[in-house]
Amino acid sequence: MFEEIIPYNHKLAPLFIRNTLHALIPEGTEHIYVVGIGSNLINGDSLGPFVGTLLRDLYPDHLTVRGNLQSPLDATTLVPEISRMILPKNSFVIAIDSVLGTAKTLNSIVVREGALLPGAGLNQHLPPIGDCSIMGVVLENNPAIEKGELFYTNLHLIYTMAANIAKGISLAVRQYFNYPSNQPILLSSS
Repeated sequence: MFEEIIPYNHKLAPLFIRNTLHALIPEGTEHIYVVGIGSNLINGDSLGPFVGTLLRDLYPDHLTVRGNLQSPLDATTLVPEISRMILPKNSFVIAIDSVLGTAKTLNSIVVREGALLPGAGLNQHLPPIGDCSIMGVVLENNPAIEKGELFYTNLHLIYTMAANIAKGISLAVRQYFNYPSNQPILLSSS
């Protein structure tokens, strides 16, 4: 399984994300769906909704976003929302979530081929989502670390990750669907 690990604050992170996504999006894809998983109430779990908010209404002909800060896809809303989604043939789904990881991947953005298992770090059993996964490693998966630390995760870390992920996805969509290079990367300033 292909996996790219990118430091969250690397100045070229959006380009690395774009390159990785461009390699993963199958030829013939006609529409890309972004599923931003997480809560708008817990700092460490807000990565997916932040990315969804930054990408909302961008490239409406080729990009659909589910999950944002206004309407998050958390443990209670994710399954009903995903079960209502009807994906046309030749769609590609990018799932985004914050995760617990190893000390080596802490504060990294991990782009991986294959589905994401939301809530796995907190022993929640939710269905796998996505053709590829973008994960922000916000805490170390260590029994000594309290899961309550998700509430107090540094918002600068989350926002920087979210901005870099959103820019990377935007660049990938812009390149894949041949939008002009002067097309804005994000509609909102970041």
